[in-house]
Amino acid sequence: MQAKREYRDRDDAQVAVLDALVDRSEEGMTVFELRSGVDVDIDIDELETALADLKEAGLIDVENDDEAMRIYPDERVVPEPTNGDEDDGPSVLDRLREKLGF
Repeated sequence: MQAKREYRDRDDAQVAVLDALVDRSEEGMTVFELRSGVDVDIDIDELETALADLKEAGLIDVENDDEAMRIYPDERVVPEPTNGDEDDGPSVLDRLREKLGF
């Protein structure tokens, strides 16, 4: 899942961090999980800068309990789950099933 469209006009590293966090919005991620989970190749300095900028903008929440620090996307960044009412046409899987006669 990707962050909402209105938050995608940021730096590539910030968008990659938001997308990774949205995918794991319930359990959050550690810095190490983020480093390995982002879709673009960023170094630790870029990751730290992206996290600092996102924190300053209020787009991420950081919890530091007794365990490792966990980072969560702000709830306004996470898109609403689709309710199935939107019809974007048949999915690739549906078209393949139809073509193969399943």
